[in-house]
Amino acid sequence: MYRDKTKVIQIGNRKIGGGNPILIQSMTNTRTEDVEATVAQILRLEAAGCEIIRSTVPTIEAAKAIGEIKKRIHIPIVADIHFDYKMAIAAIENGADKIRINPGNIGSRDKVEAVVSAARERGVPIRVGVNSGSLEKDLVEKYGGVTAEGIVESALDKVHMIEELGYDNLVVSIKSSDVMMCVKAHEILAEKINYPLHVGITESGTVTSGNIKSSVGLGIILYQGIGDTIRVSLTGDPVEEIKSAKLILRTLGLRKGGIEVVSCPTCGRTRIDLIGLANQVENMVQDIPLNLKVAVMGCAVNGPGEAKEADIGIAGGVGEGLLIKKGEIIRKVPEAELLETLRQELLNWKE
Repeated sequence: MYRDKTKVIQIGNRKIGGGNPILIQSMTNTRTEDVEATVAQILRLEAAGCEIIRSTVPTIEAAKAIGEIKKRIHIPIVADIHFDYKMAIAAIENGADKIRINPGNIGSRDKVEAVVSAARERGVPIRVGVNSGSLEKDLVEKYGGVTAEGIVESALDKVHMIEELGYDNLVVSIKSSDVMMCVKAHEILAEKINYPLHVGITESGTVTSGNIKSSVGLGIILYQGIGDTIRVSLTGDPVEEIKSAKLILRTLGLRKGGIEVVSCPTCGRTRIDLIGLANQVENMVQDIPLNLKVAVMGCAVNGPGEAKEADIGIAGGVGEGLLIKKGEIIRKVPEAELLETLRQELLNWKE
């Protein structure tokens, strides 16, 4: 698989590539200059399972804030740079664990060289990022529009530029909001380089549409063995990105751990508030460190059988439900007590 053969890159206290676990990323949406707000958000993301965080650095104040933020968080921080090479250098000097740049937006080669020199001096990896929305005009003309081939050529141009400057401590990301174009681009790129790839569907949309597009795109890409870090880009609370990324990885069998909740879609037989109950269970189990499958089923027809396939579950009746554990019906519980009963069982779980 591609990810087993990619170059190992050290980012702060974490390693990616070379078969290391796929890490989950997100990006803060606070003003980076606001240290308190940014730290508070990062700590929430850490608690949800974020393993690398990226913050924008548009000003020198933001670059200086990186150093203060880093003292109070526990995961590597990536400085996101768009146009000003001086911000990249300042972020490196203030302790950024990695920087993200598009060399095409930085400017002349000597400016890119200055950034590479600063990164080399401190051993800071550079993430070379190319988005379909900023594809160079000559490549758009060459390929008759924005295409997967054009995105890949743009990324390779940037990689080769930095390699020519004598630096190969690189991570590469190519993103598009067009899911299948993004998939094709990753398939092409994975054949051409051995740098770790950061994978995501950019500008994917709201929590609903973004989750669907990201699940389809990331699912196809990751299943092929491509990708060393991921971000589920959503228009919403960044914590939702972490929840989705964890579920995508678990669904693909690429990560173990955490409670998996399965629930039925409801039908006319349902006589309890299964929708509300299932959502409450999903929220409740987020902070319980067990590797289990929990079933929340709505009726006595299929419920008991389905719940028996889980480690523990509840199957609804008329205003009550069955508690089922390791395939055995334990007892009946009133509907109002189902959630707390399940919580206590999980908190006191013994293998």
